[in-house]
Amino acid sequence: MAADNRLTDSASPEELARRLRDAHRRVRALAVSPAERARFARRLLAICEVSKRDIPHAATRLSAFLNDLDALPGDPDGPEYDTPSRQNIASGD
Repeated sequence: MAADNRLTDSASPEELARRLRDAHRRVRALAVSPAERARFARRLLAICEVSKRDIPHAATRLSAFLNDLDALPGDPDGPEYDTPSRQNIASGD
């Protein structure tokens, strides 16, 4: 099975294209200011430009970009938490 390139190469062009498409969808759905959405869109466009020349580097940059998107509050595709908002967290001593 090691001959199957998809098992050993995580930065395949097809996988990168799928992840870029998903990232574009997430940026369009962000609940942020238009200026911040434009900043994320410019950053994603830069990653798309790099992907034309260097797929492994673009995959690395895209992973970092997706981590930043995951950290945003209000991202519909971001990580799921048990507590829906900070106001529901009990204050400490």
